[in-house]
Amino acid sequence: MRSLATRLGVTPMSLYHHVEDRAGLLRALSDRVYAGVLEGAGESADRRSEIHAILTRYHDAVRRHPQLTLAIFASPEAFAGVTRQITDRLTALLEEVTTQPRLWRDILIDHAHGSGLPPSASLERQEEAWTIQEQYRQSLDCLLDCLAAR
Repeated sequence: MRSLATRLGVTPMSLYHHVEDRAGLLRALSDRVYAGVLEGAGESADRRSEIHAILTRYHDAVRRHPQLTLAIFASPEAFAGVTRQITDRLTALLEEVTTQPRLWRDILIDHAHGSGLPPSASLERQEEAWTIQEQYRQSLDCLLDCLAAR
């Protein structure tokens, strides 16, 4: 909170006029960062396409904001709002296509994190970012094909 306040040119206590605590700040930030992930949710009758779209947008957000994602991991109480809605929507979609929706949800989300977090810190060139993004989409297709075959 202190470093954020310093960067904003305000006192740390003034931040608490807008959020109740660090977890509240993380929730507000994650709601803003991940807001577009559920864009168009429920509009497609094709569950696989919707799962793919949600996870691709989530992966993109994780790549763009790795520190926020890591901060949410470190503060379980920050897992609410849009991040909870994303998880709930994926679970609901997977319930329609598998008898193990929570297992597949965790596999697919962990895959997005595993692919999105480590490279984000070290990527300096745009073409490297594009390659990782494309590799993620290909491997996501592979996982969803395996899920469909079950």
